[in-house]
Amino acid sequence: MAIETHVPVLLAETLDLLQPSPGGTYVDGTLGGGGHAEAILERSSPTGRLLGLDLDPEAIERVRERLARFGTRVVLAHDSFADIERVTRWNGFAPADGILLDLGLSSFQLAHPYRGFGIRTTAPLDMRLNPNQSGPSARQLVNDLEVAELAEILHRFGEEPMARRIARAIVEQRRRRPIETTTDLAELVERVVGHRRARIHPATRTFQALRIAVNRELEALETALPQAIEVLAPKGRLAIISFHSLEDRIVKRFFVEQAATCTCPPGLPVCVCGHRPRVKLLTRRGVRATPEELRYNPRARSAILRAVEKLPGAA
Repeated sequence: MAIETHVPVLLAETLDLLQPSPGGTYVDGTLGGGGHAEAILERSSPTGRLLGLDLDPEAIERVRERLARFGTRVVLAHDSFADIERVTRWNGFAPADGILLDLGLSSFQLAHPYRGFGIRTTAPLDMRLNPNQSGPSARQLVNDLEVAELAEILHRFGEEPMARRIARAIVEQRRRRPIETTTDLAELVERVVGHRRARIHPATRTFQALRIAVNRELEALETALPQAIEVLAPKGRLAIISFHSLEDRIVKRFFVEQAATCTCPPGLPVCVCGHRPRVKLLTRRGVRATPEELRYNPRARSAILRAVEKLPGAA
């Protein structure tokens, strides 16, 4: 089977921060299309090893073929980065010299004919990263939840300013017939929102919110961050690529807290917390795509990369 081209975002910047080298041990917690994993293996040739995780079983099989030439240097696991400590230790990749989490969807997932991630691809309204996972699909959420619950999801996870109007329209629509496909939902939201957002489809925030809710993505990220620091080797590096402000705020706040020298409340005359920093910040403002990358890879428009290095002696 031929492997479709997938362009990883912020690839050069990620490699500069992770600094893969021969003999190193690396973890890609979100394989996606496999572009970052492939580059890490190439840069750490001939003896670097990589553990790749993904919740999507189809991503695992697709990337298995792409990375087959690296042989035993690569291990793939169908698992969530929310369990990164357990999976990393189980497979013999702890302590790790570098960990990457790319929190965006791959182009394969967005274009998949039946997964329901893409706004412009007609598909069943599913949005589960793992098709076999328990819990509701996006279709179940939009057809079962009441207005207040739907509006809360759209507002909280999509930062959608018209959340309540969209939620009411969804409930009114499903009284006539269920909302079954991505096109059903996208057209409904477009009628409510209109075309005020020139850069993105009017339903982008709604789709984002439902996907995050279905897969409990923010909860998984918050669970994974302390685990990732725990399994890093001294001077090991953690790099995370976020694609919306909700993710980036979680990552930024966690990194700042882990790098802080004091966590005492403001106003105390002396430090009494005894806190010791565990990491040093490598990207104080975050790294964004260059104009050159945006010309050939517009998916990188909203990406922001942050990274830290674990301090020697950190508990």
